[in-house]
Amino acid sequence: MHCPYCRHTDTRVLDSRVADDGGSIRRRRTCPEDNGGCGKRFTTIEQMQLTVLKRSGATEPFVRDKAIAGVRKACKGRPVDEDQLACLGQQVEDTLRLSGAAEVPAFEVGKAILGPLRELDEVAYLRFASVYNAFQSADDFEDEIARLRSEKAEHPVVELVETPEDDSAPQLISAPSG
Repeated sequence: MHCPYCRHTDTRVLDSRVADDGGSIRRRRTCPEDNGGCGKRFTTIEQMQLTVLKRSGATEPFVRDKAIAGVRKACKGRPVDEDQLACLGQQVEDTLRLSGAAEVPAFEVGKAILGPLRELDEVAYLRFASVYNAFQSADDFEDEIARLRSEKAEHPVVELVETPEDDSAPQLISAPSG
């Protein structure tokens, strides 16, 4: 590691700590004066580089903003704000990093986006899925909508509602699906 002050090549690690929930390592370093250095201290952060393998065979670093750009297009005109997109981007990156692979195929990035996007906004999910899965006809949309509806029927949304008429305990009711 080169010293950022004097460009000396012989620096020494004083302290190493895990940062970003294990996603990176923070190292405190010094440039030793006794070996021709400047004696200054500095910090480096080492982060695992996540690489995306494109269909063409080329590789490029994973860039969260690039992954979210496609999602942003799918969310155009939908009630989805930038904070929600940022959270989705973090979820996608976390999912990819948890796989343990330093290099992930591009289609895995798309798969990692589909789940959280589906929870965020079903219309945006359908838009994104139509491009990701290369829908060819309205039948493809109908099939995906049918799949969404059947999964909703299998896992209905349950919410806690207090009844205003009396002071009895709150009741569980099923929210209407659809």
